[in-house]
Amino acid sequence: MRVTVLGAGSWGTTVAALLCRRDHEVLLWARNPDVAAEVAEQRSNEAYLPGSRLPARLRATADLEQAARHAELLVVGVPTAAFRETLVNVRPHLAPWFPVVSLSKGLERGTHLRMTEVIKQVLPGRPAAALTGPNLAREIMSGQAAASVIATEDLTVAAALQREVERGLFRVYTHHDVIGCEIGGAFKNVIAIATGIAEGLGVGDNTRAAVMSRGLAELTTLAVAMGGEATTLAGLAGMGDMVATCMSPQSRNRHVGEQLGLGRSLEQVLGEMRMVAEGVKTVATVVELADRHGLHMPIARTIHDVVNGRIRAADAYRGLRGAVPAGHESQPG
Repeated sequence: MRVTVLGAGSWGTTVAALLCRRDHEVLLWARNPDVAAEVAEQRSNEAYLPGSRLPARLRATADLEQAARHAELLVVGVPTAAFRETLVNVRPHLAPWFPVVSLSKGLERGTHLRMTEVIKQVLPGRPAAALTGPNLAREIMSGQAAASVIATEDLTVAAALQREVERGLFRVYTHHDVIGCEIGGAFKNVIAIATGIAEGLGVGDNTRAAVMSRGLAELTTLAVAMGGEATTLAGLAGMGDMVATCMSPQSRNRHVGEQLGLGRSLEQVLGEMRMVAEGVKTVATVVELADRHGLHMPIARTIHDVVNGRIRAADAYRGLRGAVPAGHESQPG
C-alpha cells in the first residue's frame, strides 16, 4: 500500500516510521524543504526527533501535490490550525476513494469541529478516522511499549486500519465513539497546561492529582454533552492520554504550563518552541462549547483566563479552588 503522511513533526514522523515497518511505500510530507531533505538523505529529523534513526525505506518530500498523488491511505498530522487548508490543497490531487486518518488533537477555531468532521466536510464520501491515545513519540521511536486507539464509526474500516498501523510493541485498539475519543485528545491538552502550572508553582502532588481528576470529570462531562460516551474517557483516549500528557516532561502542553507557573509570559514560552502546543488554542473552543452546553468547567475557564492574560498563572490555583463546587463533592471523578 502507498501511504502518505502529511506533517513531519514528532508524531507524524513516528507514525510514518511505524507504517514503513509494515512494508508499505510511505511518503512523508514536510512543509519545510530542509526537513524533507534531512529525512530523505540523512534518515533523521533532529528538529523533532533528536537522536532517532529513521527507516531507510522512508521517503520524504516538500511537494504537496506529489505527496497527494502518492496516497492510497492518507494520514494527516499537521497542526489543527492548518488542517483544513492542507486538505483543501491536496483534494484536487487525491485518488477517488480511500480512508483518511487524523493524528491531530484539537478543535477547529470558529466552527468547533473535530478533525474527522473537517475531513468529512473537505473530502466527503471518504471514511474518516482518528488515531489517538497516550502516544509520546520519542518513547515509541525508541521501541518502548505503547497503545493507541483508532476511532471511526465503521468498525470494519477501523479493523483494517488497525492491521495497517499496529506494529511490534505498538498496540492499537478499535473504537466506535469518535466524539469521545477526539474530545479526549483535544481537551487533555488543556488539563496538561493546568498540571504544568502546578509543577512550575511547586504546589504539590496532591494538588496536581486533584486537578487531573477534576479535569477528567470536566472532559467527560463535555464529551457526553456532545454525544460521546462516558466510558470512552476512562480508557486510553481519555484518562490514558491525559495522564501521559500531564505527567511527561516530553509533553509540549505541560511544558507551556510549567513555564507559565515559573512566571514567564506565554509569548516568551511559545516563541522558544518549534512544535505546537495545541492546548493554548483549544481552550478557547472548549470554553465556547461549555457555554453552548451550559457547563461549569472551572478548570478550562481558569486556563482560558491565564492564556488570555486576564489572570496570572500564580493566581490560577486560587481560582481553581472552585473546581469542586460546594455541594458537589460526591460527583464521580
